[in-house]
Amino acid sequence: MTIAVTTPTGHVGSRTLQLLLQAGVRPRALLRDPARLDPGLHDLVDLAQGDLLDPGFVRTATEGVDTLLWITPENLTAADPLAEMTAIVAAGTAAVHANRIRHIVLISSVGAELRTGAGLIDGLAHSEQQFTATGAHVHILRCGYYYTNLLAMADQLHTGTLTTTADPDQPMPWVDPRDVGEIAAARLLNPRTTGTTVQAVHGPADLTWTQAADILSTALDTKITLTVLPDDTMAAALTETGMTEPAIAALLAMTSGLRDGFTPEQPRTPLTTTPTTLHAWATTNLRR
Repeated sequence: MTIAVTTPTGHVGSRTLQLLLQAGVRPRALLRDPARLDPGLHDLVDLAQGDLLDPGFVRTATEGVDTLLWITPENLTAADPLAEMTAIVAAGTAAVHANRIRHIVLISSVGAELRTGAGLIDGLAHSEQQFTATGAHVHILRCGYYYTNLLAMADQLHTGTLTTTADPDQPMPWVDPRDVGEIAAARLLNPRTTGTTVQAVHGPADLTWTQAADILSTALDTKITLTVLPDDTMAAALTETGMTEPAIAALLAMTSGLRDGFTPEQPRTPLTTTPTTLHAWATTNLRR
């Protein structure tokens, strides 16, 4: 069995790659910059260097692949992130057709079931539709809000502030991407699913932003004050960073599209619950 992993240096892909190696598999890693991969792994994986935006690269890199972990990267520095995601998905699905890849583990997000109106999540919804249309056996992991999104707010958090445009009292699943990577590895190693299936990855608990601020206060030993910003105020701040208008719209719509009482399609069960708490993650990754 030949397994390929996209974005193998990301939070999900890197954990999946590590577990595949520990299971005795030599995976194929599709990546733009091999220098970002741990040098100790270079001799343990088959490296395919190129850009997921290049259909020719993706097709060649996945020749002979039986099972594929597909992660559509979100690039907020792109002029139009959603258009870029669409192009990446087109390259991936063309490769699945050309190489007759039979099993795919697809990383998606809660909210993708809405199909539209949720900004960047719409790009993941599109990936669900396009990959399932290939006729391959597709196992979709719809994940909660990644703890690692907080890394972009690390400096702010250490001054005692957490900002969001979301409803501060609306609970939603929060999850450690490493836990997502572990489930992805398990599914890649046991590709018995047929047809299209969806499994949520909800983390250990649904949290509101208010609760998250309290947890971070304890983990960082710093009083964290939650500030809820209107969309236009956040848009103005993002404009000052140089982000394009389509990128800002896609980012803000991810929150606004889920703001009106959205409930994930998959309920919380032992199957969707993963172990790493926000407190444990923040203590390890944010504490100075």
